[in-house]
Amino acid sequence: MNEIRRQILRGLAASPALALSLNPGQLFAQAAAELKISHQFPGGTLTEGDFRDRLCRKFSAELAKRSNGALKGTVYPGSSLMKTNAQFSSMRKGALDMSLVPLSYAGGEVPETNLGLMPGIVTSYEKAVAWKKAEVGKALANILADKGVFVVSWIWQAGGVASRTKPIVEPEDAKGLKVRGGSREMDMVLKAAGSAVLTLPSNEIYAAMQTGALDAAMTSSTSLISFRLEEVAKALTTGRGKTYWFMFEPLLISRAVFERLPKAQQDLVMTIGAEMEQFALDAAKADDQQVVSVYQKAGGKAYDLSDATVKKWQAIARETAWKDFAGKNESCARMLKLAEQAL
Repeated sequence: MNEIRRQILRGLAASPALALSLNPGQLFAQAAAELKISHQFPGGTLTEGDFRDRLCRKFSAELAKRSNGALKGTVYPGSSLMKTNAQFSSMRKGALDMSLVPLSYAGGEVPETNLGLMPGIVTSYEKAVAWKKAEVGKALANILADKGVFVVSWIWQAGGVASRTKPIVEPEDAKGLKVRGGSREMDMVLKAAGSAVLTLPSNEIYAAMQTGALDAAMTSSTSLISFRLEEVAKALTTGRGKTYWFMFEPLLISRAVFERLPKAQQDLVMTIGAEMEQFALDAAKADDQQVVSVYQKAGGKAYDLSDATVKKWQAIARETAWKDFAGKNESCARMLKLAEQAL
């Protein structure tokens, strides 16, 4: 028995209460650290299912592999760990380790995050990817850090529309329909187009459309597939090629949790997170194409957008959502200017 072990045992003998509070494994070996990763999307495997779930699983597997088991991630899909809308707030408090979540869901707490689903502000994957190194992306990352959350992976997805009745292609098509926009800013555009809006997370769209409470929903191509919306909606407006809105749906980590990790593990989290971005980009583009075949196979029809149509939606957004966002506070006004510079 080495001297360090003798000293530990002598100390425990002198403090029976401490000895009883520890199990034998804690005396001589530190347990592997675990990061709990929550998201709202359907669960799958490393190779099958919603790419956002697969990304979390790939991220977790790489963590365990490269840390030799010292750091691992456990994925909780389908809001099984906590409710969807509680995730961002919980990360800020350190009560949740990580989440892959649409950033606009945090708009009630941090108004600047609504820029993550601002209609008309991002119109291509190329522009979306450029945000990470652009001034707008740096500013957004700094705001999130100040609020207690770090961006691990920058993930963007094109948006489409599923409708139970007529397709929503032109702004006038939305008139009189009950539509889920996905963000306060998108709701403003829809209202200007004559829609009634319904606010709910994407994992609740199916039930709302099934009951008739909702006529149409705007969400990512991946969600249009994963939540099986082709079963309740037969008209699809795709996000392939051209669209007037993109969704920022990053993998995030609680700052409090991150800062408790050793420096080497912090570096590992960020390195692997950055590596996941190419996988996310390729998967999002693939889903933009796949969603068309999914809906057509189910008997639905798919519609694409023209440049002229995109500009119509963008014009409405400028006069409604953009003005409202900029008027919230100086920080939002500054963020919008930076975003416009990246157009």
